[in-house]
Amino acid sequence: MRVLQCHWSGLTIAGVQTVDRWQKFLRRSWMLLALVVCLLLMGVSPALAGLKDDRYDGEIFTLYAGNGSLVPPKFTLAEALKRDRPTLLVLYIDDNNDCKAYSAVVSQVQAYYGKVADLLPVRVDGIPAKATYAATESGYYYKGLVPQTVLFDASGNVVLNEAGVVPFERLDAKLREVFDLLPRSQSLDLKRRQVNEVTTELAK
Repeated sequence: MRVLQCHWSGLTIAGVQTVDRWQKFLRRSWMLLALVVCLLLMGVSPALAGLKDDRYDGEIFTLYAGNGSLVPPKFTLAEALKRDRPTLLVLYIDDNNDCKAYSAVVSQVQAYYGKVADLLPVRVDGIPAKATYAATESGYYYKGLVPQTVLFDASGNVVLNEAGVVPFERLDAKLREVFDLLPRSQSLDLKRRQVNEVTTELAK
């Protein structure tokens, strides 16, 4: 009788230990699954963000133009207009595919004209909401569309004010007029060369 009781007790203890191990395994599995789901949810935006979508994935001039020197701009519009240099005001937002693509064009303009003109990329969501703006404020020129490009000559006159992606060639032609340079038709013919999947550059 005592032998049977010992045997039964042993079976009971073994059974309890098996159930306990199984419960621990299930608990750990659920915790691991919950952790994986949390990590996936936290990482979904950066993983899916890209050049051709409207997701926010950081400062576009750094990410897509490879040029962090453009932002923040070194001068306000009011300061730039006092410098007697042409000024290129670019109104943009970081979570817009057109703005992402346009960032490379703006960077290219800086490469050619950055030493003789002021480039001011300004985030639209950073413009203070006011009923009226002075002509020396970015909000005065904003049309409600992005990207938007406003080019001022050295006297502060607007010579270009366009919404949408303006091709480099058009900006270059306008800047040539402002600086009284040879028109593109009489200059060296430059062709676009792919640098990487995002950026192109002009080359001979």
